[in-house]
Amino acid sequence: MQEDFLHYIWKHKKFTTPSLQTTSGELITVVQVGQHNHNSGPDFFNAQLGIGDQLWAGNVEVHIKSSDWYVHNHENDSAYDNVILHVVFEHDTEIFRKGNSVIPTLELKKYISKDLLSSYQNLFSSQKKWINCENDFATVDDFVRDNWLENLYFERLERKSKTIEAMLILAKNDWEAVLFKLLAKNFGLKVNGEAFLSIANSIDFTIVKKTRSEPELLEALFFGQSRILEDHIENAYYQKLTNDYKFLKQKFGLSNTHVGPLQFFRLRPPNFPTIRLSQLAMLYNKEPNLFSKIIEATTIHELYSILKVSTSSFWLDHYTFGKVSKSTKKILTESFIDLLLINTILPLKFCYARHLGKSVDEVILSIIQEIDSENNSIINTFNSIKNISKSALQSQALIQLKTEYCSKNKCLQCAIGNSLINNNQLENRNS
Repeated sequence: MQEDFLHYIWKHKKFTTPSLQTTSGELITVVQVGQHNHNSGPDFFNAQLGIGDQLWAGNVEVHIKSSDWYVHNHENDSAYDNVILHVVFEHDTEIFRKGNSVIPTLELKKYISKDLLSSYQNLFSSQKKWINCENDFATVDDFVRDNWLENLYFERLERKSKTIEAMLILAKNDWEAVLFKLLAKNFGLKVNGEAFLSIANSIDFTIVKKTRSEPELLEALFFGQSRILEDHIENAYYQKLTNDYKFLKQKFGLSNTHVGPLQFFRLRPPNFPTIRLSQLAMLYNKEPNLFSKIIEATTIHELYSILKVSTSSFWLDHYTFGKVSKSTKKILTESFIDLLLINTILPLKFCYARHLGKSVDEVILSIIQEIDSENNSIINTFNSIKNISKSALQSQALIQLKTEYCSKNKCLQCAIGNSLINNNQLENRNS
């Protein structure tokens, strides 16, 4: 038994009868269950209850046992002084206010149906499962599931927005600078993401704006800050970038002391940091108004056009400075751009619209649904239970579902878990 289940019972009034009584026999009339509190303090704020002949307004606290009140030291916490009802599964002791008056208690176990309790216990059975509803996930109504996944996708965007807002504070509300940092991190992918972000953090964005009209200077800036230009390589282009970086370093007082090391090991050559840094430099050279164009774009094809760039000409026949390779144009692929859209562009568009008090939800939905589903262990396992992830909307939502609900046993806060409990309860009644 988890307190979350009792929260669910109280919040949704899942009682077997509307005629509730306190443990002392007083009639309880639930006018308002209160606002569910997920932070510290009582579990439900601003409830309105009739207890006996008196109408009360205050808070409700929920526990498995009455004695948990003392286990959690609520008697010493003034935040609980305004509790008007103690809702418990099992009443094992009286609870008193500071003035020694008894706090009315509702013992729920006599008001919970056996079918509902059985559905809950089945969902949280002790059998080892990847997710609690593994055996029943495929049976959930398509409308319930799809609507919940859409909500989860926007919940994931909200979570990413918090990261963007924190970066915005550090960037003194410079949205262009935040975009640069986000793009840099995602150009580095998982292996070099943090190192690329440290490069972006080491460069004031005003310097990028001052050098972006000259692609070689921009490459020199990125490569120099990444410390790639600290070796001794006999290559004319390498020497030119080194000299350009020395000029930039002196002019702008640059430092790369806190830049993380770049990794080449076990990366496919197209993902080498040299290639990705050059592509990032060429993007800012090609699109001087990158932030505005991204914000104004309303279709995936517009965004593909903006983001589809190649490296500078030197990298046509190089992956590293020291070795010539077969000549090939190294353009950002649509699959790579899709990752940028998922992890940078759409979260930024969502966050910026919220900042302006606007909504771009429909635009974001139309774009994310055109991107193919991601392919990772979470998505593959969900698809093995039921093949449902067709687009990035679903794959992002399923990641949110697994990490924020399934892995944390928050089934009672999940529309799928709620649906299964209610449906199983109905089936049990009809069987």
